[in-house]
Amino acid sequence: MKHILSVLLFVFLFSFPQYVNAQEDCKVLVPEIDSIYTGKCRKGFAQGKGTAIGVDSFTGKFYKGWPSKGTYTWANGDSYTGEFRKGKRNGEGILTLKLADRDSIMEGLWEEDLYLGPKPKAPKIINKFQIDRYTLSKSGGMKERVLINFLQNGNRNTTITNLRIDASNGVETKMGYSQGFEFIKFPVTIKVSYTTMNKLNTSSHDAIFEFEIFEPGDWVVDIFN
Repeated sequence: MKHILSVLLFVFLFSFPQYVNAQEDCKVLVPEIDSIYTGKCRKGFAQGKGTAIGVDSFTGKFYKGWPSKGTYTWANGDSYTGEFRKGKRNGEGILTLKLADRDSIMEGLWEEDLYLGPKPKAPKIINKFQIDRYTLSKSGGMKERVLINFLQNGNRNTTITNLRIDASNGVETKMGYSQGFEFIKFPVTIKVSYTTMNKLNTSSHDAIFEFEIFEPGDWVVDIFN
């Protein structure tokens, strides 16, 4: 029994300094939180889940020594919970400022510590009938526009008849085989109804796709049958 206890004591005394040194050698690259670190480490840097404490504190995930996602708390009690990149607020997050009578909250998107605004609301599908699938995406263009494409079997759907597209505002437009509306004031609601052949081209059916887009931009809507 004494021999076993001696072995366990030796292992503990041998391992504990290594653990302490590993934490001491595990660098956190934000000076305000680099005094004490407990958590996972990789190649000498904080990596994965951990907590770093200094003048301020951070608990969450680290990447190569930098806070990546979690909660950063300043000495005055203000805090930010969300995404980081190289120590700065980047991505989606919530900043809470501790004021005398109440908390002030800023929630949304951030870039290089600058607040960009609330996270855009995702498009809403109001009605979908006889639609296989669909995609709604921003094209990166400069216009306030929605263009609609009809696809089938990996190609343009050439069997569309009785097509009707109604929008809550905007001016009708066409670009190649795409059609829709431009000069839109968002949010906009668009309803598309038409008749199409099925994939095997053996029968036809009516289809309806109605949606609302909230975020301004140049949008492309692909409808698959």
